[in-house]
Amino acid sequence: MVADEASSFETSEMLATFLASTPLLSESWRLCTTTATSPPRSFLTEQGVGGVVYIAFPGIEMVAADSSWRTLVPLVSIGDVTLFSARRDKEDDDPVMVHAGMLNLLFNVFDQFQNQMLALMGNSNTKTIVITGHSIGGATASLCALWLLSYLHHISSSSSSVSVLCITFGSPMLGNSSFSNAILRERWGGNFCHVVSKHDIMPRLLFAPITPYTAQLNLLLQFWRLSTAAPGFGKLAVPVSDQQQELFNVVMSSLDAATQDGEGSAILFHPFGSYLFVSSEGAVCVDSSTAVIKMMHLMFTSGSLYYSIEDHLKYGDYVKNLSLQFLNHKNSMHGNIPDSSYEAGLELAVQSSGLANQESAKECLKLTRRMGPSPTINAAMLPIKLSKVVPYRTEIEWYKSWCDQQVDQMGYYDLFKRRRNTSKKMAMKVNMNRHKLARFWNDVIEMWEKSELPHDLAVREKWVNASHFYKLLVEPLDIAEYYGKGTHTTKGHYLQHGRERRYEVFDRWWKDGIAAAAAEENNERRSKFASLTQDSCFWARVEEARDWLNSVRSESDTSKLAVLWDNIEKFEKYAVELINNKEVSEDVLAKNSSYSTWVEDLKELRELRANVKRFPHNFNPFLDGEVIP
Repeated sequence: MVADEASSFETSEMLATFLASTPLLSESWRLCTTTATSPPRSFLTEQGVGGVVYIAFPGIEMVAADSSWRTLVPLVSIGDVTLFSARRDKEDDDPVMVHAGMLNLLFNVFDQFQNQMLALMGNSNTKTIVITGHSIGGATASLCALWLLSYLHHISSSSSSVSVLCITFGSPMLGNSSFSNAILRERWGGNFCHVVSKHDIMPRLLFAPITPYTAQLNLLLQFWRLSTAAPGFGKLAVPVSDQQQELFNVVMSSLDAATQDGEGSAILFHPFGSYLFVSSEGAVCVDSSTAVIKMMHLMFTSGSLYYSIEDHLKYGDYVKNLSLQFLNHKNSMHGNIPDSSYEAGLELAVQSSGLANQESAKECLKLTRRMGPSPTINAAMLPIKLSKVVPYRTEIEWYKSWCDQQVDQMGYYDLFKRRRNTSKKMAMKVNMNRHKLARFWNDVIEMWEKSELPHDLAVREKWVNASHFYKLLVEPLDIAEYYGKGTHTTKGHYLQHGRERRYEVFDRWWKDGIAAAAAEENNERRSKFASLTQDSCFWARVEEARDWLNSVRSESDTSKLAVLWDNIEKFEKYAVELINNKEVSEDVLAKNSSYSTWVEDLKELRELRANVKRFPHNFNPFLDGEVIP
């Protein structure tokens, strides 16, 4: 198979086959039905085989309110865990937002859930945590899984080996496009599998402006809740009426409009993760947001109001037969088997979808086909691209060496920050190289986050080392540019307001990749100073420390002075430790560097404090944080 024919169905079929051939789907659905009779604001925990633990949330615990059914609220953190990078890719990007009512449902159970998770992760027998939910319970399950993934990321230094999988059945949409994109950037899409039946209206509801239909929606929620708790009830009276038909028509027309909008920019809620579409004919798994919306539309148009309500309760039937149906499709593909493996995968996926209009289904599923070279081919080409920017990096290394040899003894950071006439032309060339390297690494990150590069690129030693070296070499120049231009006076200090996201990504690569191994190798004390300071943000910390010293000279509030002195002493201790361990380059200790100047200023200020204590009648309150009697 040539590179550009790589089938994306390979991954989707692997996921679907894996789920169908294990008890994960059937056990998840069994627990979802069991929780239907659980008390409100609760969830069910059950230990499975092989170190698998299941957490199931009940389906219907929400009454739709006129004012809140389509209300989105920002999602920055859950508990004390920050979920995504606080800084967005672009200033005009929308913030990550989720459904307000579903987030409130999470808060109702979060403390209990968090305690349960901490206990489970403290158990060495826990290998996999499967979080599941039916209907609105699926949204709660998704938010809980998102918190757990974020928590495990934050404690990754402890090498937690617990894996997380979220399986939802007939779950409504949850968040906006920024929410979906944030999950993609974190590469957590594969941790979410949303099972959606052919005609179920619930996963499609939030594509429509359904606020005027709150009464009909509440009737549906009540019917589904009673039917799940007492399955016999659902066979008696499916609530079909003119009002429900109107709701069905609104959802249908909204889905039609959403499929006409290629980018999905007109819709409020967006899919995330993988979607396993199930029917009596089989199943097909897709993970492209555009393909998910089109598949939802195609399947829904083949149904009716009655089926759209009934199908929300039939997941047990679909799950029960799924494994056998996959085997049948593998062993007896209808018609001639195409020669192309891509076309064969496409044909199998179309048959599994159960759609009568197979040409439309085929066009929809082609959207999930990866365009361009495969991740493996892209990874093979990446060293060639890297070789083209290595000369830029080499010129910056040479510039650093030149700075360290200058008679003014200012060093790499300060010479670039001040752009002295003797080095202005050279600094201009270095600045151009800085921007070229930034473009290269931003492109690498973008390809990696779009799954155009292998997922394990972030732990491959060559790329972890290359990105880390780039960060140590170039980020000091970014900091020098930030403070040299006075950007901090309008935007605030670099660490909080100026750091580029690529450095945060590289921090994570280093932390998750080889940092632990490197730390073990570096346990032996260095015999000479490092070629590059091992904290790429060291100079930003120096700039903040300089600001603290200046504030001490003018501050008269004793409580604020105490905080300033505490910050100064903490930084001093940190810097001295780096120097003693020889984890800084020699330019840090250059006679006229910003750090050396700061040390001298601190020494003078301390001498002044000592004099004040010696002669208290001359005490000036803005020089000290404690009143001397």
